[in-house]
Amino acid sequence: MGEPQMGDLPTSNPVIELEGDEFWPLSGKPFFDVVLTKTTIKPKYQLVVPGKFSATLPSCSIPTVLTFRGKNWEMIYHGSSIYKRLDNWKAFAIDNNLKVGDACVFEQLECSSMRLVFRVQILRGDIPSKFLDKLDGDNVDAPVVLE
Repeated sequence: MGEPQMGDLPTSNPVIELEGDEFWPLSGKPFFDVVLTKTTIKPKYQLVVPGKFSATLPSCSIPTVLTFRGKNWEMIYHGSSIYKRLDNWKAFAIDNNLKVGDACVFEQLECSSMRLVFRVQILRGDIPSKFLDKLDGDNVDAPVVLE
């Protein structure tokens, strides 16, 4: 048996089955990402939509759905407040065991004056505890010593 030749390779892309958290290529639709900090996780559970992205969303409060791994979480997007945020984010964070250092990618599937829908990807971050304070800006000027 020799090396595979170009004609021996399959012509279609193989399907990759993933276990655990699911990842997929973004579809080209608008998205934003957030690295979770102490304010986005307990005890506050406040998720503010980044300003650059929130500028593209309605300036009113509307029903919003986050979808992840076949399950939906209903909440309200507040586009009329100073900080554009998602209420009821706590249920999503707790149900998915989110921690400081994890990241979420919110891909916008639907956007109208009646409803927003985001498909979420969760990227688990195993950040050493000595770096976690930096995510909230604590000790920003302190040097980081790598061991």
